[in-house]
Parts: sequence; C-alpha cells; structure tokens
Amino acid sequence: MDLNYTDEQRAFRNEVRAFLAEKLPQRLAEKVVAGKRLTKSDYEEWHAILNERGWLGVNWPEEHGGTGWDAVSRHIFEEETTAANAPRIVPFGLNMLGPVLMAFGSEEQKAHYLPRILSGEDWWCQGYSEPGAGSDLASVKTTAVREGDHYVVNGQKTWTTLGQHANRIFCLVRTSREGKPQEGISFLLIDMNTPGIEVRPIVLIDGEPEVNEVWFSDVRVPVENLVGEENKGWTYAKYLLTHERTNIAGVGFATAGLASLKRIARNQMQNGRPLIENPVFAAKVAQVEIDLMAMATTNLRTLAAAAAGQAPGAESSMLKIKGTVIRQQINHLARQAVGPYAAPFISEMLDEGSNVEPVGPEESMAVTQTYFNNRKLSIYGGSNEVQRQIISKAILEL
Repeated sequence: MDLNYTDEQRAFRNEVRAFLAEKLPQRLAEKVVAGKRLTKSDYEEWHAILNERGWLGVNWPEEHGGTGWDAVSRHIFEEETTAANAPRIVPFGLNMLGPVLMAFGSEEQKAHYLPRILSGEDWWCQGYSEPGAGSDLASVKTTAVREGDHYVVNGQKTWTTLGQHANRIFCLVRTSREGKPQEGISFLLIDMNTPGIEVRPIVLIDGEPEVNEVWFSDVRVPVENLVGEENKGWTYAKYLLTHERTNIAGVGFATAGLASLKRIARNQMQNGRPLIENPVFAAKVAQVEIDLMAMATTNLRTLAAAAAGQAPGAESSMLKIKGTVIRQQINHLARQAVGPYAAPFISEMLDEGSNVEPVGPEESMAVTQTYFNNRKLSIYGGSNEVQRQIISKAILEL
C-alpha cells in the first residue's frame, strides 16, 4: 500500500523482504498459497524462525523481549509477511495474553510466562466464549470456587480456536454472583494438562476441527495463577479485547487478499477478455481497495496511540467492523471471479500430501476455503452488531 515512507522505513521494508526471501520456508509459503491446512509443527516452525531473529513480539516493548517497533514498522512487517504468504502468527499468547500480563500481571507471572510465550514453550488458547456467553461475555457461567490455595473450576468454554494444540488456556471465570455480572469475573491462567480438562473438537464446514469445546470438571488451579485481583477480570478482559479487535482488522491479510483477487481477475476470462477489464467488476475491486487504504490509515493511527500507552477504545470496534467487512468483500469477489469452480469443495484436498486432483484452476480451492472460513470474521471477537452498539454508546452517546 502506497504511503509516504521515509528512507529509513523503506530500508526496513527491504530488510524484511530480504529476511523473508532467506528464512521463510518455501514449503510453508506454498501451503498458505494453496489454502492447505497448517499443522501445529508448521506454526511452531515459523514461530521459532521469527523468535530467533527477534521479530516475534512485534507489539511488545524491548524490555520484555519484543521488537519495540513503532506503528509504521509493524504495519510494514505485517504487509510484507502476508504478501510473502508466511503463516499467521498465532495471536493468543503474543497479541492477547502478553499485553494483559505486562499491564496487570504480577512480576512473577511476567518473569515466568512472557519468555515462554516467545520461546514457544507455551501455546496459549483463549477461554472466553461459552454456549450462553459469546458477544454477551458478562454472562459467563464457568465457576471458580476458592478452596485454600486453589480455585476449583467447573464449566464449559466453546469456539476455542486451536485449543487442540494448546498446553495452557487463559480463562474468564465467575468467582462471585454479587452485584452486576461484570463485577464477579476473574482472569485465570490454567494448565491444559490439569486433571478434569477435556477438549472436544468442533468440525467446521471446511472439514477442519479449528475450534473446540473445553470442559472443566473440578479442575484445581493454584491461586497464584490469578491475574490481578479477584473479581476484577472484566477490566482485564476488556483490555485484551481492544487489542484483539484491533488485530482482527487484518490489514496485511486484506492487502494480500486484494493482490490475489487482482491476479485471479487478470487470469479469468469473460467473453474473451480478462475479468479485470469488466467495468462493473473493476469498479467493485476499486471500491474495496479505497476502503482498505482508508482503514489502513486509521489502523496506523490506532496502533500509534496504543504504542504511546493508550489502550484502544471505540476505535478498535471501528477497525474490527471495517476490517472484517473488507476481508469478506474481497473473499466474495474472489469467489465470484472463479465462477463455477468455486462450487466444488473437497475437504481432503486441504491436507498436505493429498492426491485428490483439483477441480478447475488451482487457486479456486484456496478461494473457496478462505471464503467459508472467513464468514466467522464478523462474529468472533464480539459480533459486528455488538461493536456498532459500543460505538454508538462510546462516541455518539446514544
């Protein structure tokens, strides 16, 4: 995306490109391009490569092992890694829990957990949503009852992304039923290997068990795993969600998706001419590109404010809405571009080493898989409808 970069920023972009050309395994990039399923070892391999270079904690201060980058550097890095088809960085430890621990965790928790997030020794998942508490997160019913030096946890979490790979989970639990629902929630760090925890996969429309149910039956969690104060977890949960929603904007993913859309539209023919030359289709592509450029600018402003110590407020809700809508629009246009080849969907094709032959152009499989998977974008992290309510209250005071 064409912004007015300084010579130093252009030099950094070239440095990132050189690093990716040398260190990004071609096998991983090819899997991302083809829409193949990434394994746990795939994610861990890329995580380790970035950590070795010191480029993993892009939103962390240097004192905790992060890059200390400013907003523009982070934007450049995200653009280049997605353009190079690098695997996404699993966000739960790095982009969600890490900032919460830095802001509210004890010195012991920071010293223990932050290095393990960077090293990959801990793979975290997020225990927020429940069957009756999704966007209405204050309705969580999973309980944690204090018994001596432990909390005893009982309940259920759902839509736990990549929970099948995780060895730890950060959870919102109810520790009190007095007062408003928000006032009785605490933030717990739980070892997934503790007796009483069961992970049950939820198979999505693309055949991938990407999300899970996590059940807790008399799970004993040491009291020192409480983050901050008991019954103050709602404050920490909101802080985490503002960071999550900002990241969900996915400027880099949208930029890479737009480039892929243009490539597909140049290759697909309509009435003997490339689809991109169809004025109606070209106008749709141009509009989504304009929207993306505007969102990228807003994202930079928000990231800069966060880097200055300001937690994003309603701005993160704005970015969550616009970012997810833009990505879904790009997915929709790409699916339109491949036409009838978007219809076949053979789940086994997404597995590495599959011998199933693709139906139609090679890119059609990735287009369809991405389209289906990204339908969730406007729901998770707080549905877009709820985000509009947050905006109306925080900015319009309605």
